[in-house]
Amino acid sequence: MSYVQINHLSKKFGQQTVLQQLDLTLEKGQLITLLGPSGCGKSTLLRIISGLSAPDSGTIRIDGKDITTTRPKDREIGMVFQSYALFPNLTVAENISFGLEMKKMPMAQIRRSVQETIELVGLQGKEKAFPHELSGGQQQRVALARSLVTRPKVLLLDEPLSALDAQIRKTLQKQLRSIQRELSMTTVLVTHDQEEAMAVSDRICIMDAGRIVQQGTPHEIYTRPRCEFVARFIGSYNVLTAEELLRLAPEFSCSSAKLYAIRPETLRDQEMEDGIAVTGTVDNVTMLGNITRYEISAVGVRLFADYLHHSWEPQDIGRKKTIYLDPKDVIPLDDASA
Repeated sequence: MSYVQINHLSKKFGQQTVLQQLDLTLEKGQLITLLGPSGCGKSTLLRIISGLSAPDSGTIRIDGKDITTTRPKDREIGMVFQSYALFPNLTVAENISFGLEMKKMPMAQIRRSVQETIELVGLQGKEKAFPHELSGGQQQRVALARSLVTRPKVLLLDEPLSALDAQIRKTLQKQLRSIQRELSMTTVLVTHDQEEAMAVSDRICIMDAGRIVQQGTPHEIYTRPRCEFVARFIGSYNVLTAEELLRLAPEFSCSSAKLYAIRPETLRDQEMEDGIAVTGTVDNVTMLGNITRYEISAVGVRLFADYLHHSWEPQDIGRKKTIYLDPKDVIPLDDASA
């Protein structure tokens, strides 16, 4: 039996359906990410798991126990919000110890647990600092420590890093994953950041309109999208109709699918065995970190092709270029209405 079981969960706000008969399971010690655009229901699902909102139907079980109607404080769930919600008049140590004090634990045990957690999140020397004296990254680690110190059965993270700048966010992603693994903490992360989801997850659940449309490991999600929504959301896939694909590559043998996806990095600029040559015009060149993205028009079809910087130069704009497509890299997609 899975450690966390969510069955047939539904939720409406007025006439708007936010969750539709949603099913989800987690194994103990696993970190899964709910990934999707704003309004898809991922934060609502987190609030229902925590007990801050009630479902209209469905059940939630943790470690075999039905907690669907259990009060939030009795669920043994920790939650870290996008807004850190620290007590401004309490020090770092006092913020972290708050939950243990509410449980009326002995002071000696509280001090020991707080110090262990401070060391775990790397805040040594900041015990007596107040929130306004900390950086955004340090405040986020205090919020995380406050949830971790009670050793919850499940940790819920609602876009905890979205307010931080890119470099700090990447550092904290690594720290968060390291801490989660060290504690073997069952964790649900909500984000709309695809890179973040790929970097920290054991499993990713892609959500759209209150449903989980695909779930799997980061590698499975990225390399084998099942439908148009996932292909367009998870990366910069080229999504082509069967007619467009056959215009580009008449020799390609199409299946019964109406749509096909091609990853930009699989379009090569050197001839390959069994590769299909496609000649087009370079319309635009965009620098994306260590990747250069080329927009190429061929027989009325727009393609994105990604290469490391050493491959092409921006002066290629307007020139004819031949790229090569391996038929094995063409992914048939389910009909969007399925």
